[in-house]
Amino acid sequence: MPRYAQILSTGRYVPEKMLPNSYFNEILNRDVDEWLVQNVGIRERHVMAADETTSDLCYHAAQQALARASLKPTDLDLIIVATDTPDYLSPGTSSVLQGKLGAFKAGTFDVNCACAGWATAMETAARFIATDDDLTYVLVVGAYGMSRFVDYTDRYTCTLCADGAGAVVLGAGDQPGFIAGKRFADGTFSDALGIYTGAAACPTTPVEINGGVPRVQFVRKFPATFNTEHWPRLTRAVVEKAGLTLDDIDFYLFTQLNLNTIKLIMELLAQPLSKTHWIMDKWGYTGSACIPMALDDAIEQGRGPKPGDHVLFCASGGGIAMAASVWRWTG
Repeated sequence: MPRYAQILSTGRYVPEKMLPNSYFNEILNRDVDEWLVQNVGIRERHVMAADETTSDLCYHAAQQALARASLKPTDLDLIIVATDTPDYLSPGTSSVLQGKLGAFKAGTFDVNCACAGWATAMETAARFIATDDDLTYVLVVGAYGMSRFVDYTDRYTCTLCADGAGAVVLGAGDQPGFIAGKRFADGTFSDALGIYTGAAACPTTPVEINGGVPRVQFVRKFPATFNTEHWPRLTRAVVEKAGLTLDDIDFYLFTQLNLNTIKLIMELLAQPLSKTHWIMDKWGYTGSACIPMALDDAIEQGRGPKPGDHVLFCASGGGIAMAASVWRWTG
């Protein structure tokens, strides 16, 4: 009998500390509030406390998702953490999370394709479930702790980036679930945006740039139309692969960086805004965590998918890496 990955539950964690746009007006000594609201839709964002780290964000989101699935950590067979802000270069944050949860039956690994990580990890987990009878429950967490790597004198990064985590519990079932996935990458932009110090290519030393502290950097610009060009193309491709039409998709979720981009994409796809959801206005940009956080928020507000609905996730991140997948909501 075929095995399919099904979304059983969601969870999220938003750190307590909130920074409104007015905070950055003060520290940057310029009015960034109007630009942020009009151009990307961000009004405020949340950041980790001094004693929190990425695995803590994962832990809280995972606990919520497990409780909603009526599962214990020891029920998990696999944990995948998607993040580009890990606790350490090594070991993986998924291993740290496994220990904090006490999920000692679960295998672990991390996925890092920047902000496309969670969407990529979801497809990866779905294919594991489909082919491995040993896997019944898989936890997939997207986490973003970028406040640790932000230069608060750089208005291009510090005003956008926030912290948070979103989690999904997948279970094996006899009905889809996961239907189709597609990926796209363009590695010629791997030097455009990232955290370039602290690893093998540029180890951090006491005399390294930024005082030896790794920082997220915009090194060169992406084409302004990159997402508006590739999101529709990737969306159409994965929907066709799923044997569906755009109108058959009941709920669309995209990377939550720019509200204007999401509105334009829905217009290009000839889909109503009622079929999507956004969170950047209240939680800022949370990278690989943003789509599962938006999914969880939509469900909590009664705007999420209903049983039988078709759901599409489309994410992009530095690298450049993109991933899209279509799911049938079975919850």
